[in-house]
Amino acid sequence: QVQLVESGGGLVQAGGSLRLSCAASGRTFSSYNMGWFRQAPGKEREFVAAINTSGGGSTNYGESVKGRFTISRDYAKNMLYLQMNSLKPEDTAVYYCNAGARWGQGTQVTVSS
Repeated sequence: QVQLVESGGGLVQAGGSLRLSCAASGRTFSSYNMGWFRQAPGKEREFVAAINTSGGGSTNYGESVKGRFTISRDYAKNMLYLQMNSLKPEDTAVYYCNAGARWGQGTQVTVSS
């Protein structure tokens, strides 16, 4: 089974950028489609982005982050990334890495106006 640990969250001003990382352990990392989700206080967990193992690593994004966020993965390092640009206060949330039924512990992103 894969274990996931996120990092890279923090406090940033609106318009700024952050890169989240997700370190995955386990031999089966490459077999998982992977994604990022987020959850703001009082709201349900929301899909942010996903990247597939097939189709040349095809990606898809939630409507609210299209054109601003980019998901990528490094198979050699067992890492998943989320580059977040042009951040908005409404992007404030705990961001979670996902692989199948596995979740990381989350990393807090706070965007100030």
